[in-house]
Amino acid sequence: MANLTAVEARARDADFVDQCSLWGLRRRLPLCWPTPPDVPPSPKLRYRSHYVYQDGDDLLDPAAWTHLSGFDLVLRLVDFSGLRPILAQRLGWTSARGWCPFDPVSMFLLQGWQIVNGWSRTKTLDNLSDPRYADYAERFGFEEGVSPTEGGMRHFLTALGRYSEVEGKTVLVEREGEEPVEVAIQYLNQLLVGAVTLIREAGLLSPEAWNRAQVCPDGMLLHAASRMRCASVQESCYQPTCADNPRPCPAKEKERRGCDCDTLACVEACRHATPQDAEARFVWYTGSNQPDSSPNRPTDPAKKDQKKDGEPCYGYRSLPLLLADPHRRFHVPLLADFLAANEREEVPGAALLLQLRHFYPDLALEAVAGDAGFGYEVFLHAVYTLGAKRVVDLRAHTTDKNKAEWPVRGYDDRGRPVCPFGYAFTANGFDASRQRYKWFCGQACLHGAEPLVPQPGILYPPNECPYQASIHAYGKILNLGERFANGSIRLARDVPVGSTAWKRLYHRARNASEARNATFERWHLKRLPVYGGLRAKALVYLADAWAALITLARLVREATSATT
Repeated sequence: MANLTAVEARARDADFVDQCSLWGLRRRLPLCWPTPPDVPPSPKLRYRSHYVYQDGDDLLDPAAWTHLSGFDLVLRLVDFSGLRPILAQRLGWTSARGWCPFDPVSMFLLQGWQIVNGWSRTKTLDNLSDPRYADYAERFGFEEGVSPTEGGMRHFLTALGRYSEVEGKTVLVEREGEEPVEVAIQYLNQLLVGAVTLIREAGLLSPEAWNRAQVCPDGMLLHAASRMRCASVQESCYQPTCADNPRPCPAKEKERRGCDCDTLACVEACRHATPQDAEARFVWYTGSNQPDSSPNRPTDPAKKDQKKDGEPCYGYRSLPLLLADPHRRFHVPLLADFLAANEREEVPGAALLLQLRHFYPDLALEAVAGDAGFGYEVFLHAVYTLGAKRVVDLRAHTTDKNKAEWPVRGYDDRGRPVCPFGYAFTANGFDASRQRYKWFCGQACLHGAEPLVPQPGILYPPNECPYQASIHAYGKILNLGERFANGSIRLARDVPVGSTAWKRLYHRARNASEARNATFERWHLKRLPVYGGLRAKALVYLADAWAALITLARLVREATSATT
């Protein structure tokens, strides 16, 4: 099985093929979008369009599968009627009064059609009115000659983004020695929860994936639709300026050319800011060569020709929490957050973990994997508090290079315990009931082993070691819980770094992250096609929901093909 591709492995999974093929699902079709019990019905009584599920009887013809896309299959496999009250709430509708809107489900499907095809709004609306796509318009619920405008599509995204956190509910993230942080709960996550629920109801997720869940947060940088003018832009750059209260220039504070903000173009906002993407920020993740006319050019000539390693990104950061299925070898996004590009990830990442019990009360968390950006106390503590294994890459510190200090502090630069005489401990398994990893020295000093860090003035083997006696059959035994004995948590892990188990869990998480990135690349979303943080946020949540739905369709197609 190890040498098989993911598709081949799933085709040999009898339960997957029997339960998830069209024939196994037929009695359960359509899969109905779940409506949470606390969501009220949509207050609107009439719509300019009206979605009604149309059957997927054409799927019974094997020849039809050859020309149906994943999006086409979703329209036939899923009844989206239950999504209507959820979208109505997320759009901020509280009354039947006012204009007669389009059915929010119709708009959701139209947005999804645009996303998965990588179209512009103009092309999407042109295709909606084209007789060649009349079958799509009918399935979306649009009447002939009555379709939304580009402004209507923009408004749909803006409202979704604005009302995602309007309920004001937060999750409290505790920080050692600092005030706790309140992170807003994003209720656009209900879209992801609904898609994941459909995948579970279809039997696509293996039971092990849910009962021993392995999740990974991984931020992805997304370029804003606006082109960057100044890398130092911040909130104050969008505030009015006047002679009595001049606007500060963060670029000049960094010894850059910046802007004097002394022209009419700078009165309301700095002319080098991007008002259409006022929430976007700049970050280096790989390099850039700025032209001399850029406001980011250093004022010090000595620094003029210095170049940073890396590539620039001016925009936003999408932070999903992905669930990896190691048996069926695919992933789904469980939850997500949306940040400015320069925001750090450990606090919102911890907040996502703490929200799992709210959105997925029956999910049994086993391991959390992530890169070194999550290797901070606040995130590692949250993982440990939830009873999961910490498979987070190591965040280095200058003290790690001083080997002489390893025996003093009790561990090396990879979190492996080291005894006072410089010998490395051996891993001996994780005690899940006590949530601690067991290490032992094995009396390595008596078996000819070389010390990892030889200590000056010590005659080896060191006779003064109290764990050489026969009553200590395994030598010194050390149980590592949340922290090391000195109180440090930075390198404390529940799986030995670099071990086979570590590599398996960590690489699985990285593969899931790369697969999501590839989907966004394929849909041309690495540079967002919409202006403004609210629209960008809504679009990214919609994209994650549609990525899960397309995965559902793809796996059903695979299972059905395996039966023929």
